[in-house]
Amino acid sequence: MSDTSALMIQSLEKGLSVLESFRAHASLSLQEIARVNGITMGSAQRVAHTLEQTGYLFKDPRSKRYSTTVKSVGLGYSYLYRQPLFQHAHAVLHQLNQECGEIVNLGVPDNEDNIVFVMRVAPARHIPEYMPVGSRIPCIATASGRALWAQLPPAELDRKLRTVARIKHNPRTTTDPKILRALIDEARRDQYGYADEEFYAGDLNVAAVVHNEAGTPIGAVNISVPKPRWSLERARQELGPLVIRAARAISTHR
Repeated sequence: MSDTSALMIQSLEKGLSVLESFRAHASLSLQEIARVNGITMGSAQRVAHTLEQTGYLFKDPRSKRYSTTVKSVGLGYSYLYRQPLFQHAHAVLHQLNQECGEIVNLGVPDNEDNIVFVMRVAPARHIPEYMPVGSRIPCIATASGRALWAQLPPAELDRKLRTVARIKHNPRTTTDPKILRALIDEARRDQYGYADEEFYAGDLNVAAVVHNEAGTPIGAVNISVPKPRWSLERARQELGPLVIRAARAISTHR
């Protein structure tokens, strides 16, 4: 047994896994918790009870189904609030929103080939698709993910394109690895990526990469605009330079 596995607290890992399973479900029964997490009913009951007693889950007295509570929001609070980079990004995103008059986002990659949106500024005149902080979108279906994957070494990019789940979220979602590779190569050349109605219908988005002080890609600035008010050609011409400039402004802040 390795040092890593010897140090692993399996009960804690199980509890976190159960809590994370609510990302995709508004509520879960004990049977569903067990099935989704691949654990026994006994384990599901103990974990759910513990999370309920500590305030992270609520058990409906009538349906007996569990759902997360507002306390669970606090788990990500320090990540969002204490990061100096995000504090500066907040000002840059607001300035970008004023310049383009459209929805702007900051997203960071997770370890599951997704982009997690951690900050959003939307104009008052437009009601956007409901996408709260913490929303996850597959990298291959969003401009932010493609811009970030354009920074990968060729061998790692090839591996990701071979192994990533290529799900058809709508009729316009690109799933062909060769076309995806071409779009990512284009993002590397132009210094920004784009996606045309590939996750949400009617949504066109462009994005550029944010780097840390060491030059490592850590996130992406994204502008999301509605079709048919925006065409792909116009978005690329007008918004591409704006996301590049905003990403650089965040990256170079010290």
